[in-house]
Amino acid sequence: MTVTAFAAQTEARFALARQVADAVLFEGYVLYPYRASAAKNRLRWQFGVLVPPAWGADCEEHDFQHTECLMEPKAGATLSVELRFLHARRRTVQRIRPDGGFDTVPELRLDDRVLVPWDEGAEERVEVVAAVDELLGDGVTVPFTRPALEEDEPVLDATGRPVGHLVRRCEEISGAVRLSARELDGPYRTLRLTAVVENTTAWTPPQGRSADRDAALPHSLVATHLLMALSAGSFLSMTDPPEWAKGAIATCRNLHTWPVLAGEPGRADLVLSSPIILEDHPAIAPESPGALYDATEIDEILALRTAALTDEEKREARGTDERAAAVIDLADSMPAEVLERLHGAVRSLREVTAPPTAAGPAAGGFPDEYGVRRPDTPWWDPASEAGFDPQSDRVVVDGRSLGAGSRVLLRPGLRRTDAQDLFLQGRSAKVEAVLHDVDGGVHLAVTVEGDPGADIRREQGRFLYFQPDEVTPLEDDA
Repeated sequence: MTVTAFAAQTEARFALARQVADAVLFEGYVLYPYRASAAKNRLRWQFGVLVPPAWGADCEEHDFQHTECLMEPKAGATLSVELRFLHARRRTVQRIRPDGGFDTVPELRLDDRVLVPWDEGAEERVEVVAAVDELLGDGVTVPFTRPALEEDEPVLDATGRPVGHLVRRCEEISGAVRLSARELDGPYRTLRLTAVVENTTAWTPPQGRSADRDAALPHSLVATHLLMALSAGSFLSMTDPPEWAKGAIATCRNLHTWPVLAGEPGRADLVLSSPIILEDHPAIAPESPGALYDATEIDEILALRTAALTDEEKREARGTDERAAAVIDLADSMPAEVLERLHGAVRSLREVTAPPTAAGPAAGGFPDEYGVRRPDTPWWDPASEAGFDPQSDRVVVDGRSLGAGSRVLLRPGLRRTDAQDLFLQGRSAKVEAVLHDVDGGVHLAVTVEGDPGADIRREQGRFLYFQPDEVTPLEDDA
């Protein structure tokens, strides 16, 4: 394969994996309600932050990531590595004075948005290509630097008249990617690949260790992760390795990151080493209409809540960040059928078939509309319910017959499966019904005496439930 062909093939594989890698890159980038003034948007970037060594020495964040995984390269194989991270750009807002000068202001209000100071994230990449044989021994070290920059962007009002400036500044950062490999003992040619990413920026806090995290972020690598691909050969899964490799996998050291197989399912020539723990071959849900950037949220809920923001809240969100503005526009323009797709999807169902038997083609039960096979005889016969009446049924406890209207003392200490047990222990209650479940168990539905909401609970049929051995009959029960 020519160098050009290999580069094109690698780019195609990386392009597929970047769909997930982009989600890692921007996970938690800007949180609902997407405004810079929101409390949860004041502490930025929680994942994969590699801080300058001078600041990270005495804090809980780190200046490096260390990845180890196993690979089985074929002869002459090449390893392609792509380091990706965000470089913080600190944005300030300026308003034009009548004399033509500029004043830095906390906000600049326009018809469609409210511009405020904000730290933007600019995507950076460092690419390394090396023959696997070059990684043996001392390996390969690739240093990199991103220079300090300052950019001005004019701000125009709806008529096209200049009203201010956005000033973006990013600080110089430097780092290194260190790649090495060591061949393991055994019947198969297996190598342990080590990939270390370091922040080597020489910045020193102006006030020593007392400088806060906000001062260190412009000198940090944010949301740092690696994509690694073999031209020939495969990686071994860290979570589901073959039996012979489990011992070697267990000795791999992964610090502040975790490698998983990525790319097309069924292939093992690509790894994503991410600061967020993922499963092998992670994928973006096909129903997802676009990036929402908010960590841990559910797309449907987030889209509905975003669409419900006030016009003023949306103006501030649009002025906070271009990506936040895109989320607002997406929520406002999402068709009903797209929103419907977010309501849920079942991916685990599969068709199960069995050969017909002497009992006939339906011996195993006919599949329902979801492909789930149902037995001929139900495990519970609905007709049997006719023999029970919660209002008149009785149950014997400590030699006494209890039913609706009986008074009992609650003794839930046998199981303690509910945090409310501590408060209900020893309280008196009234039995509202005696219930039987399909497994033959008996339950007492009760309301607690002295509960001001008992009447409402009774009307709505919302009771507390106890088994007979969790109550004691009260003597004054008739």
